[in-house]
Amino acid sequence: MSIKPDSWIRRMAAEGMIEPFEPEQVRQSSAGRLISYGTSSYGYDVRCADEFKIFTNINSAIVDPKRFDESSFVDVKADVCIIPPNSFALARTIEFLRIPRNVLTICLGKSTYARCGIIVNVTPLEPEWEGHVTLEFSNTTPLPAKIYAHEGVAQMLFLESDEVCERSYKDRSGKYMGQRGVTLPRP
Repeated sequence: MSIKPDSWIRRMAAEGMIEPFEPEQVRQSSAGRLISYGTSSYGYDVRCADEFKIFTNINSAIVDPKRFDESSFVDVKADVCIIPPNSFALARTIEFLRIPRNVLTICLGKSTYARCGIIVNVTPLEPEWEGHVTLEFSNTTPLPAKIYAHEGVAQMLFLESDEVCERSYKDRSGKYMGQRGVTLPRP
């Protein structure tokens, strides 16, 4: 199993693995400096869409992954998301990903956010999974934290196996297959 380089990422994106796709690192826009996104040496930096679900405890709900209460979130559509202290928000990638059958994709947060106490969490993207990636941002600080839509938030690393798996995520009819938008827990 090996990590895949920029040339492989560009080739696979041309076959539909990442849409929309940016073949180079983008650090600047007409509005100024950005948190970078696009193709890097051995990964792809995804962007955050402008749809957020910010966790709130106004209903004193219990967080239960088997019976998640949607009223535990406030929906926000904006260019920035302010996450309360010691709380979290869900978002999604702008990019729609289609993972090849012989590839496992690992997502790691960008250092710019990590250095501010903001943790980006995503579980691995399994072979033949496809969809918008739901992102979880944890604000570990005692202060409000800001997330920028349309800018880089996490890096995808693509690991190609020497052998093709017997059963892929698609074969198992995984419950998060084809997700669009911010997707809440499904039992």
